[in-house]
Amino acid sequence: MTHDPRVALDALIAAFEAHYVACSQATDDDSSLLEETENTLRDAFFTYDDELFTQFGVELPFDLLDDDYDEDDDEEEDDDESYDEDSDDSDDDFIDIDD
Repeated sequence: MTHDPRVALDALIAAFEAHYVACSQATDDDSSLLEETENTLRDAFFTYDDELFTQFGVELPFDLLDDDYDEDDDEEEDDDESYDEDSDDSDDDFIDIDD
């Protein structure tokens, strides 16, 4: 790990640029090159996020999901029987179409 957020940011920008070049010039035979640049970009993102938090206590405003994220797991959590439709957590600005 670099232990310097600026160096990690430079590596992240370089990874974005390499990924862009790979995408813009890719052919069907270049899938391994594209996969390699995706992995490098993912690693650079996590390194920068970690260095930023370690140095300044700040997190990036977004997260990457794992490739093996299973949407079915998310649906199970949404089926929670304790959900109260009439709770005060609703959006006050919501306008029902029937109103």
